[in-house]
Amino acid sequence: MNLKSNLRNGYSTNVFIRMAEIDTMDPAQEYVETMLSRHKKMDELTENGTRQYKNAVVFVTGGTGFLGKQLIEKLIRSTKLSKVFVVLRPKKGKGVEERLSELLKEPVFDKLRKKQPEFAEKIIPVAGDVSELNLGIGDQEWHILTDEVNIIFHLAATTRFDASIRESTLINIRGAKEALRLGKECKNLKSYVHVSTAYANATHSRVNAQVREDFYPSPIDPDMMIELIDSVEESRLNDMTPSLIHDWPNTYCFTKAIAEEAVRAMSGDLPICVVKPSIVIGAMKEPTPGWIDMSAVYGVTGAGLGAGLGLMHTSMTNPNVNLGLIPVDYVNNAIIVAAWETAKQKSTKDLNPKVYTVISSTRSPRKWSDLYKLLQDITLWKYPSPMSIAYSLYLQTSSPFLYWVYSWLFHMIPAYIADGVCSVLGRQRRFVKLFTKMTRLMLALSYFSLNDWHFADDNTEALYDNLSAADKEIFSFDIDRLNWTEFVASWGVGVRQYILKDGLVNTRYGIKRLKMLRALTYIGTIIYLFVLYKTIQFSFYFLSFAVSSVLNYINLRNS
Repeated sequence: MNLKSNLRNGYSTNVFIRMAEIDTMDPAQEYVETMLSRHKKMDELTENGTRQYKNAVVFVTGGTGFLGKQLIEKLIRSTKLSKVFVVLRPKKGKGVEERLSELLKEPVFDKLRKKQPEFAEKIIPVAGDVSELNLGIGDQEWHILTDEVNIIFHLAATTRFDASIRESTLINIRGAKEALRLGKECKNLKSYVHVSTAYANATHSRVNAQVREDFYPSPIDPDMMIELIDSVEESRLNDMTPSLIHDWPNTYCFTKAIAEEAVRAMSGDLPICVVKPSIVIGAMKEPTPGWIDMSAVYGVTGAGLGAGLGLMHTSMTNPNVNLGLIPVDYVNNAIIVAAWETAKQKSTKDLNPKVYTVISSTRSPRKWSDLYKLLQDITLWKYPSPMSIAYSLYLQTSSPFLYWVYSWLFHMIPAYIADGVCSVLGRQRRFVKLFTKMTRLMLALSYFSLNDWHFADDNTEALYDNLSAADKEIFSFDIDRLNWTEFVASWGVGVRQYILKDGLVNTRYGIKRLKMLRALTYIGTIIYLFVLYKTIQFSFYFLSFAVSSVLNYINLRNS
């Protein structure tokens, strides 16, 4: 059928131009466009805004973090709230106004910027520091908050697994207590959401057991923990840390468990709930498919990025353990809905704090072996970045010994060789440092990739089921219908767009390049292992020859 006959049949030239654009569009860009077109109904419903937050005044801690940024964006875009107070810490000589200005320029707000150009007027920065008393907020600002705020979202936390016990306590425990104190002083508080982690009570002793949506006994009283870090010097605290956190994998999970006790103990007549997400990664839908922040790189995303670029070749994971991954927009939608559900409970005088666990492994379980296959089939071969420098062998093992062997064979020894070459060429040596960080990252994550828990999420399921059809579209977090193929594809494309910033171009070249890199990696690995074997063989031969010569010399001297 030619163009003239098509036009006679009612087709416009614009349709053919669009078809030509699709034919030549990069596969990664085409994927994003396809996903965006599926979300038109949600966008149309969102424009009306949900009534639950009409004229609400919101206070957010942790607003500059990965979770916090998207929460603020979603709240403003999808509700008719009045204003959002955001705690910001003056940093590197920059005041809170300058920091807010920089924050609002980030890609997470691009969609909102197009729909509501004046959205920044709703966001009010508050100078503070969550690790300090009163959250570091001045008296005047504190009184303004207590007079105006209706809803509090406490997200602020140090999520670093290697943070000192002092730092973790000040931010995660004392910060939580000070935020709770603010909530108690608010004159018109309707709802308070404390964001914790699903792993706060996923201890060594509970591996393979159920973790309920409930409060657990705290390892130590929150006030005692704060008193301890105030009275003991840093070096002594660091020495005490392993025995202090004994049943917990790191200071993050340990202090988040204690913070939950602070919530339980201080809740009183507060309309409060706890939302506990698992491992939060890139967005499923909002603000755009795959949106992710640089701050999320230091985790599973960083490991996936390293493998995708061909830098990481091994991981310490149990292929049969369930994944704990969840999209950031699902988490924030659950947080937003939990807040208004908590407000409804206040009106019915039900003040028992509810716990909501937001995790995929209960209702949409996938294992680490499934993730590896999805990453291979989708992210690596359908939407690879043209910036890849090698092909990842990606050897999975649950054995610490084998992981150590693989790490030295495929990470550390090549890193030392590469740094040696850089030294000869007068260039900066960085590979040993890079691979050391990658190894530490994998070891920190291994607790969650080697162990399984059975997380209850009945409260979260009921929370979603009680939504209207329209609100289910606007605030989607239906774990039962989580499409893992799209989830992983969006994650991979998002890493390219927001972390690598490769423009989502040259994907077809990336596929060809990856095929070439795969062949080179296999050939290079065989040559490398052969040379390494011969080097070790020669070293043993030389060492045995040297020892034999010394012994012979000693025998000759003694004879």
